Parts: sequence; structure tokens; C-alpha cells
Amino acid sequence: MQGIFRSLWLYRFFIWTSIKNDFRARFVRSKLGGLWVILQPLSQVMIYAFILSNLLSNRLPGIDSTYGYAVYLMAGLLAWNLFTEIVDRCLKIFINNANTLKKVNFPRITLPVIAIGSALVNNLALFLVMNVIFLLLGHWVSGYLLYYFLLAPIVAAFAAGIGLLLGVINVFVRDTEQVVPIVLQVLFWFTPIVYPANVVPEAYQGLLGLSPLYVLVEAYHNIVLYHQPPHLMPIAVIAVMSALLCGFALVLFRKAGPDMVDAL
Repeated sequence: MQGIFRSLWLYRFFIWTSIKNDFRARFVRSKLGGLWVILQPLSQVMIYAFILSNLLSNRLPGIDSTYGYAVYLMAGLLAWNLFTEIVDRCLKIFINNANTLKKVNFPRITLPVIAIGSALVNNLALFLVMNVIFLLLGHWVSGYLLYYFLLAPIVAAFAAGIGLLLGVINVFVRDTEQVVPIVLQVLFWFTPIVYPANVVPEAYQGLLGLSPLYVLVEAYHNIVLYHQPPHLMPIAVIAVMSALLCGFALVLFRKAGPDMVDAL
């Protein structure tokens, strides 16, 4: 394990340069450039808001703003998009870089770290643009938004642990890449992002609290929509769980490393 962290330190400039180039490429290779970072989630918000706004706006407790439901959606998608981008990148990272792994000698762990860093940069850009949109919609922002810089790394760590595990498994069981998007789609609809939690029947609401994604998404709703601090105890539990998950994923990655190149 110590060797992994030593490798990351030695290759820190390579990691930083790769993240910077990944973000810069979004501006160079297309006419809209970095706007693609925000256009997809904003299009999702517009579709869901247009279809469901009248139906669900009144179900948001303590919110009577015309654009309250749109802000609710954007806050939830901010957390969800970070989670899914990291899981998706880590899931495919070794398959997509198979030729590089077989021909170039470098620490393989740098690949998922670059993917995670790039996803965090993209999410930060989305966060900043969303706050500008909130102000244009008349939704004032508060100091509680600074909790984003606590929540985003926890979401990233949770997603990285899952993504790295799936990425290693995907090298040996290629069906993993086909199954994960289906599971993520199911998780999306079982997490209160499009709908508020209070529309879930009371008999099932207790189950929501068992989902780390629900806890994290609700924390985003609190700091963005309700101008409240997140509940720190469940967030701390998820942070510890994410650290353990990442540790397990790193152990599996290290043990499977010698066989991964052969399988690729």
C-alpha cells in the first residue's frame, strides 16, 4: 500500500498535467468546448422540470419559489453526476488504456487517479456555473455552499472505491461494463433526485436512510436549496465507509495487478 502512495507522489506532475490536459481538451476539440460540462445536466433539468414541475413543486417542504423544483433537481444532479462520472471512468479505465498498459511502464494506479481528478474539476465547473444560474433565477446563495468542498471529496471517494473495484473486475469479466449502467439507472430512480423523499410511502422511507447516495444527495439539497448545514454524523459514517471501500479496492487492485496486463 505504501508503494502505491509513493508512486502517486513521484508521478504527481504527470497526474496534474493529465487532468489539466483533459479539461483543456474540452475547449479545444469542439466549438462549444467546456459548455458540454453543463449542457447535459441542464438539459436533464429542463426536461424533468417541464414535465414534473407542476406535479412536484408543491411537495417540496418550505419552498414556494417558482424555480424551487429546478434548483432541487440541479442540486441532486450535481451530486449524482459526480458519482456516476467517476464510476463510469474507473469502470472503463483499464480497458480503454489496454495498449498503454501493455507497452508503457508506469504506475497503473495513476489512471484512476487522473479520472477522479478530471471528474472533480468538471464537477467544480458545473457547481460554479449552477450558482450563477441560481442567482439569475432569483435563488440566493448562502455560506452553506462551502460544505460542497467537504461533500464533493466524500462523494468522489465513495464512487472511486466502487469504480476501482468494478474496473478491476471488468478486466476479467467484460459483462460488468454492460451491467453497471443498468444498475446505475435503477439507483437513479430509487434515489430522491427527480422527486422529493416525502412522496415515498412511509413504509419505505426508512429504507432510504440506508442508502449512502440518499444521504449524500440530501446533503446537497440542504446546502443548496434549504440553506442548511448537512447532517454531519451520517456524512462522517459514509466518509469512513468510503475510506474502507477505497482501501479494499486498492488491495484488490494491487493483488490483481500482475494478472491484469495478461487479461488485457
